[in-house]
Amino acid sequence: MTPIAIDFGGYQPPASIHNKAAEVFGRRLADRLGDEVRFGLDGNIIESGHKAADLLTMVENGTLAMCYFSTSYLAERVPEFALFDLPFVIEDRDQAYAAQDGPLGQILADKLAACSGFRLLGLWDNGFRHFTNRLRPIHEPADCTGMRIRTLFSDLHGEVFRRLGFEPVALDVKDLLAGVKDGTIDAQENPLTNTYNFGVHEHHRHITLSSHFFGAAGLLCHNASYLSWPTHVRQAVHEAAGEATAHQRRLAAAEDARVLPLLAAGETEIVRLSEPERALFVDAVAPVIDDQRARFGNELFDHLG
Repeated sequence: MTPIAIDFGGYQPPASIHNKAAEVFGRRLADRLGDEVRFGLDGNIIESGHKAADLLTMVENGTLAMCYFSTSYLAERVPEFALFDLPFVIEDRDQAYAAQDGPLGQILADKLAACSGFRLLGLWDNGFRHFTNRLRPIHEPADCTGMRIRTLFSDLHGEVFRRLGFEPVALDVKDLLAGVKDGTIDAQENPLTNTYNFGVHEHHRHITLSSHFFGAAGLLCHNASYLSWPTHVRQAVHEAAGEATAHQRRLAAAEDARVLPLLAAGETEIVRLSEPERALFVDAVAPVIDDQRARFGNELFDHLG
């Protein structure tokens, strides 16, 4: 009997928490199904010349069976995914997980399956995002004025950063470090683990612990493949996805505590916002929150906690 091929793609270095979680998924799947499946992981498709965003196309057309990817890119298909991109709304991980695992997460999963080639198997912790830059410390929105900041390909992110005074420049992850090195961008924002593992801190000496976004990464599966698998295989995939998601979230929380001292020990200047400073950022983006509440309504919005 020919084993079912489940090829999984990522875009990060081998030591990343996402790739470690993908490895757990593969092991747990093998534990349950043995030789019935053949699991393969290409944890960094960028090394073979792809852009990170190619993962979405590769999974939706079935070239790959699975990947992880920022849910910000799914808002074009399901606008409600933008609720996970609202600035300064998520205060801690418990709040984030409650929203992801509750009615809102299920609504998004159902909508995505109905209008795309994806099936959402879990929502991973993409971390609190923080500003880094090469020019000056950032304590308030006025310090952001005129800085070119790398953004995801997200209209909402672009709007948020323009309100803070930045000039958004959308770049794929593949082009991030080159843009940092050659000055195409002055600033970027990422979880601390990415800032460290991608080597951004070697060029951006100013880090502001802004926690402006809490990111979600979708664990995505090619829906047609999923529907073609026997029931017991689908069940094993869901169980393995649940275990990988729990493992990934534990790693993500621990990673912030691990990486911050490494960044502080280098030549970086780390800014911790005071409450009055943070309030200036929150006030600057308040119109974005108001617009999104009007767009989606209180019922959906309130699922964020």
